Parts: sequence; C-alpha cells; structure tokens
Amino acid sequence: MSLKVAVAAPFKHTRKESLSRAEFIFYLTIDKKWMNREQAELFIARAGSEGLLESTGGVLKPRFDLAEVAVPIGFRPGAEILRQEDPVQELITRIASAIKAPPMQVAAEMNQLIKERFDDHLFPEAAIVILAKKYDIPYTDLIPRLEKAVCGNRK
Repeated sequence: MSLKVAVAAPFKHTRKESLSRAEFIFYLTIDKKWMNREQAELFIARAGSEGLLESTGGVLKPRFDLAEVAVPIGFRPGAEILRQEDPVQELITRIASAIKAPPMQVAAEMNQLIKERFDDHLFPEAAIVILAKKYDIPYTDLIPRLEKAVCGNRK
C-alpha cells in the first residue's frame, strides 16, 4: 500500500492530475528528499510495472483514482518501495503462514514437486501455484507477475 501512497503523494501535494517526469523526480528527490535520482528512476519504473503509473511523452499520470488514497501527514516511504519482491517468494511466504510451517519447508516441497513429479521440467512459478492450489491459498493477484517472471526471464 505504501507504494500506491508514494505514487499518489506528488500528485496530491501539487494538486495536479499529471506531472512531467522532471517534476515528479524533483518532488521525490529535492522537495521531499525521499531518495536520490537513481532511486527515483527505479521507483518510476517499479510503479509503472505494478500498473500504478502511466508515462506518455514524458508526462506521468496515476493509473488509479487519487481520491481513493490518503497520504498521511509525515508520510515517508520506506526502502521496500524500491524492492520488487519475487512473486515465488511471496507465495512461499503466504503458504508458510497459512499452514504454519517454515518457508524453507514450503520451498523444499516445491523443489520436491518439480524434481519428483515433473522430472525437473517445471518452472518454480508453476510449481508454487500448484502448491497454492493444494493448500487453497489465494494466488490470482500474483499471476501477472508470475507470468512476467516466466516469460521475461527465460527468453
């Protein structure tokens, strides 16, 4: 949620529905001193890949209703907004939490499934979805990222 709040903050603070890339970076780096320029570029890329920010001709616009988001007074995003968690790891954590087992046990079960049932011919992204279905853990919100990981990382 803090990623969405961090994306909304420059628009809400400046009371604009769109900002130039330079204005957006200025807000993050100079105005608020939340990050340096490289981090701001990473943040824009991550927000775009998460479907929160649209870039057209150097103009950035949020891809959500700004009225839905409240930016708390004194809000400062943490370092986690720059990290994009691996969807496989995120699903391992969800499963481990639901079945009250250590994440290493879930990862081991995933690897065993890949090796024994699929003779090492299954991507971890698919194997973890099979485990999520087995334990009735919600995973559909991660499908786009899982697909991107399979298609983007294995060309």
